[in-house]
Amino acid sequence: MGIIFRQSIKGTVVHWVGAFIGMITMLYIQPTFLKTEEIGLMKVLYESGLLICTFALLGTPSSAIRFFPYFKNSKNRDNGFFFYLLMLPTVGAVIFIPLVIFLKDVIIDFFAEKSALYVEYFNWIIPLILFLIYWITFESYSNVKMRIAMPKLIREIGVRIMLLSIYILYGFKLLTLTELVTCAISVYAVAMICTFFYIRRFDSITLNHDRKFIDKPLQNKILKYTGFLFLAAVSGNILNQLDIFMLASLKGLDTTGVYTILIYIVAMIDMPSRAITAISSPIAADSLKNDDFEKANKLYKEVSLHQLLSGSIIFMFIWINLDNIFAIIPNGETFAPGKWVVLFLGIAKIITMTLNFGGILVSYSRYYYWSLFFSFLIFGTGIAANLLLIPVLGMTGASLATLTACILSYSTQQWIVLKKVKGNPYTINTIKQIALILVLVGTNSLLPDWSQNPFIDAAYRSIIIGILTITMLYKLKISAPINRIIDKSMEKLKTFI
Repeated sequence: MGIIFRQSIKGTVVHWVGAFIGMITMLYIQPTFLKTEEIGLMKVLYESGLLICTFALLGTPSSAIRFFPYFKNSKNRDNGFFFYLLMLPTVGAVIFIPLVIFLKDVIIDFFAEKSALYVEYFNWIIPLILFLIYWITFESYSNVKMRIAMPKLIREIGVRIMLLSIYILYGFKLLTLTELVTCAISVYAVAMICTFFYIRRFDSITLNHDRKFIDKPLQNKILKYTGFLFLAAVSGNILNQLDIFMLASLKGLDTTGVYTILIYIVAMIDMPSRAITAISSPIAADSLKNDDFEKANKLYKEVSLHQLLSGSIIFMFIWINLDNIFAIIPNGETFAPGKWVVLFLGIAKIITMTLNFGGILVSYSRYYYWSLFFSFLIFGTGIAANLLLIPVLGMTGASLATLTACILSYSTQQWIVLKKVKGNPYTINTIKQIALILVLVGTNSLLPDWSQNPFIDAAYRSIIIGILTITMLYKLKISAPINRIIDKSMEKLKTFI
């Protein structure tokens, strides 16, 4: 875990720079220059393209990680891996893009009453789907080669800088709404091209392949695995965007725009987790290829703990400063009613971060077909909860539906992980971390309102709670890597003094 922890720290630097740019974009630029309806439009367009892209990928990102060890040989050659990696999403694109065009009228009818602006720009999701498909495919190739820094730089920083620039141009009336949409879609084309040229730089990629290498048993494994991943994507991935689509259909793009900003506030919670998962997944795939459950379970415990630790601490700082955040961002009174949305989505995010790696273990093991079961479970629960709660509670209902589906699905998933791959993420340090967060949140509630200025109040609360967090983490010895970092920092500080 030491290697994973160090590499995830490096990757997190990129995430946090990107997070800062994203924060400026989502919490200042968009609320200042875009109407909530326009924010909702950009969100729904992107999520529509991403949803269809997920189907068209046919499980490529997960298949790449799981089967890459089968393609490597003693000379570290890939035996045509890049060719086969491209083949799956290309087939998917040929199937699903015509299907979207065929079902256009049905989809439009779903949004026509409340989200007419989305209907007007619906056709733009076709090129977006293509750009996203191959961008994600090239990223997947880079990930299996353990080259995660540059693709993340492109995704987390490059894309966000380009989008920020486009929103500013629109804000100064230098772009029309149609030009805004055009430029935003083009950003993903640029990201796709940049990622492709990066993988060409570090690897001599080629479409040459040896058909004899894909023997019948390996071919059957790949096809069977891909089929199950696709079925899982039909249910599991729809839920990721279900709240957005149902809000747009039932409540309109205005409400969706407000919800989008609240989602971004919550999205900051899992910034560190993306780097940890990216670097851990290939190691897990390699362990489970050899049925090394002991090594995989040890990895699960370490990943789960550090996901919980990072996610819960970040969420705590967001929660104790949420009123200040709403006071700082432009038109904050528009978003302030969404406080409970942040709470419910934040808890769901922490549960996901803590237990998601268990699902990855199942998907890379010979028991991957179980993932289909809890994918359909979460899909059915999500549909029912959203239909029941959104008409009554609006965006709060959407967030509560997400949390309900999350709790049910991950409880079921963890039971499967425990039974099939002997995976148990919980340790005494898990309990310590949960208790620590509850104590810190309680401590914050006792702090007096020292200033009416939101910047001063946020700084004052964050400094006090931050000092307590570091002190208690160290005293409770929740994370050995973090304790080592604190020890080294103290040694350097003593030397400096």
